[in-house]
Amino acid sequence: MASTSEVGQALAKADDVKRGVSLAGLLERVDVKKRFGEMLGNRAAGFMSSIIACTNNNKQLKEADPMTVISAAAMAATLDLPINPALGFAHIVPYKNGKDGTTKAQFQMGWKGFVQLAQRSRQYQTINADVVFEGELKTHNKLTGEITYDYEGKKSDRVIGYFAYFRLINGFEKALFMKTEDVEKHGKRYSKSFAYSGSVWKTNFDAMALKTVVKMLISKWGPMSVDMQRAITADQGTVINDGGKEGVPE
Repeated sequence: MASTSEVGQALAKADDVKRGVSLAGLLERVDVKKRFGEMLGNRAAGFMSSIIACTNNNKQLKEADPMTVISAAAMAATLDLPINPALGFAHIVPYKNGKDGTTKAQFQMGWKGFVQLAQRSRQYQTINADVVFEGELKTHNKLTGEITYDYEGKKSDRVIGYFAYFRLINGFEKALFMKTEDVEKHGKRYSKSFAYSGSVWKTNFDAMALKTVVKMLISKWGPMSVDMQRAITADQGTVINDGGKEGVPE
């Protein structure tokens, strides 16, 4: 299977990249098609078309370095996750580099992507995440992590927090609850894209908050497959030519 670094390295060696070829032009390269084919088989053509669609529907992403767009998409391909933003499995998001003013693309997991990878591991009997409205939270034991809810007690549509929960095949279960303000503080501290106008934090805060609690719960308490470890490591990182990455893991 080709890696994201191999895709980046192939692009870095291409003379036409240095001349500023477009994203569509890069995707027409035989070596790029070959590497996506190695990752996705007969689904490669459809996935590559979705890269163009995602970019065309995002003004800031259209301005991003096309090499980083393809590398971010390649990370989603290695995890076999769709990048259609409406599905919520994985995203390609633009990030403005404050040092040189350039725009780069980042790979970013969606909360549904983490759930999908957990399901594939066949170690999770059930996994869930949702918003908590004012009046629904009954008790939250910080020591044990146990949470009880009164869904009939909802007082308003104000979201006071978010929870994630899983139960493994072996019976082990764990839950995590975070207040809305704590999720926001976490995003400001750990997410490079939090303040960016085009980030998912700004367009769909609930989705990013749910991803935060799911990711934290699984990374702290859940068994992690190789793909899950790769996803957590790569989440919101810009894959660059030498196989390293910029960004922070949230």
